[in-house]
Amino acid sequence: MTGDSRSTSQAAPGIWQPHDEGDRGGTAEARVPTGLFAGGAELILDVTGVAELSWIVHRAADGVAEVRVESAVASVVRVAWRLPCVAATAFWTPDSGEHRGLPPFWRRPRTVSLEKGAPVGCLVGAGDVSLCAFALREVVGPVTMRTGVVEETGEFGFWAEHEAGPGDALVLRLDLGGRPFSHALADVAAWWAEQWDSRPGVPEVARMPVYSTWYAMQQHVTAEAVERQAAAAKRFGCDTIIVDDGWHSDDRGRGYGYVGEWHPSTTSFPDMSGHVARVRDGGTAYLLWYALPFVGRHTALWDQVQPYALAYKEHMDAVVVDPRHPAVRDLLCGHLARAVNEWHADGLKIDFIDQFVIPDPPPPGPEADCATVTEGVRRLLAELGERLGHRVSSGRVLVELRQPYVSPGLWPYATMIRASDCPLSPAQNRQRTVDLRLVAGPLAVHADMLMWHFSESPERVAAQLINVLFAVPQISADLTALTPGQEAALTFWLGFFRRNAAVLQGGVFEPARPDLGYPLVRARDDDTVIVGRYAPLPIEVPPARTLLVANADSSAEVLLDVREACVAGLRVVDCRGRTVSESVLSLTPGVHPVTVPTGGLLELVPRIS
Repeated sequence: MTGDSRSTSQAAPGIWQPHDEGDRGGTAEARVPTGLFAGGAELILDVTGVAELSWIVHRAADGVAEVRVESAVASVVRVAWRLPCVAATAFWTPDSGEHRGLPPFWRRPRTVSLEKGAPVGCLVGAGDVSLCAFALREVVGPVTMRTGVVEETGEFGFWAEHEAGPGDALVLRLDLGGRPFSHALADVAAWWAEQWDSRPGVPEVARMPVYSTWYAMQQHVTAEAVERQAAAAKRFGCDTIIVDDGWHSDDRGRGYGYVGEWHPSTTSFPDMSGHVARVRDGGTAYLLWYALPFVGRHTALWDQVQPYALAYKEHMDAVVVDPRHPAVRDLLCGHLARAVNEWHADGLKIDFIDQFVIPDPPPPGPEADCATVTEGVRRLLAELGERLGHRVSSGRVLVELRQPYVSPGLWPYATMIRASDCPLSPAQNRQRTVDLRLVAGPLAVHADMLMWHFSESPERVAAQLINVLFAVPQISADLTALTPGQEAALTFWLGFFRRNAAVLQGGVFEPARPDLGYPLVRARDDDTVIVGRYAPLPIEVPPARTLLVANADSSAEVLLDVREACVAGLRVVDCRGRTVSESVLSLTPGVHPVTVPTGGLLELVPRIS
């Protein structure tokens, strides 16, 4: 379907929208039929802009439409729609800080861009179906969106807007097909991936367990301590070590007043190349941490970068530098590339890209070569890729990013993405990694680092690992000071991650109940179903496939929901991998309880009669 608009005035009578700019005056307005149906009626989009609009609606799949809107002149174009809010349970976004209820439509709109967030959302209904999944093709420039319950009508309202013009359309993907929400979001990620000529290379090492120094050592890192932990981590099954803050300075006062020069501490890392080589010779990949946007007050660069400052972060004791300037990009890229090209590290942990988002940034200086900070960030990352010989896109250099900078526009510049910080919070780590998995596309999803008190029980250590079962675990505890029980739990579960990585990370991914923080998560392939159990919910037994149930809940009675009669071999192991029970079961349709201790694993293997 195609069409054109006529100039009219915009109005939304009876709907309270206190954060809107109000009547734009003299706008062009169009009613665009989508060919999709909700609540028994065809969904009609309200499209507005300041000039004549034209549109094309393409039926992409059953229940899915792609709407392309162009404006006669470059200007902001908005597309809006409302659905009956019937049987809705949650509104999903990739921002794990969002509550999972149904927000009000009158709340302040949110803006996402390359540096923060992603232009996607999903209204989830009972049974975990997608009532409406939407995404926009614009994944670099800013997109502003509002979503929520319209109190006046009992509907759920949506609008999204960004600048569009001739040959540069607003492209909206709408999915009203009523499929599982995880499947609808996986299709969004695949749709975004169509923009790139080739997908980023993600080598196997990016999907294997990692050791991080951050929680274990904070800034108190030394070459000797890193090498000691790297050797221990390798024995437990970690293939990579990430050396976090502290390597570049002798300061141990937290904050970022000493970042920006990125010279190894002569006290703690007197021979960085030799140190990196020793770790790598032990079979461990090596990544170095960088706080990309910051230059600290106590560095020799402080006065030099003042003309290029976007903002001063007083609580961080640093400025955010302006990537619109080629001199800034050259400075930052030179520092980061040195780790790989000179010290022969395997990659970079790039932190704080979201800090480039500055409300009302100053006008670009005379040396700037682009108008927006977002474009400056894009050029910065592209130039870094060039400095690294484009080895990130091929997977030969590892680059870790982190929530909340989750835009698919960053995919060409990374190999993995990590959940934002949530120390000792298993439920948050689970929700954040699941959120990332749903729309991370080709990138490997990593958990926030796991830490625990030295007196923690093996069962709770195992429960933490199970909470991030469907992501890459990062461990950040002193591996030379574990109790025997902690050692056994870590060895067992990291071994499980490694043996089952193909299903856990590459299988069909189906988390349940986003409104409850994903109390049950499942991944499956043709032969195996793996379930993470985080609450006392029944677990469906798949016919003719191996079922593995990892129990992180404190309740040991696992209810197996059998739909088809079968004979299966049952084995239960505890958090250390020790067999608790073993038997052959004749399972009839119905619910069957099995005792699985916290931190333990149930294995149910069908027997062929």
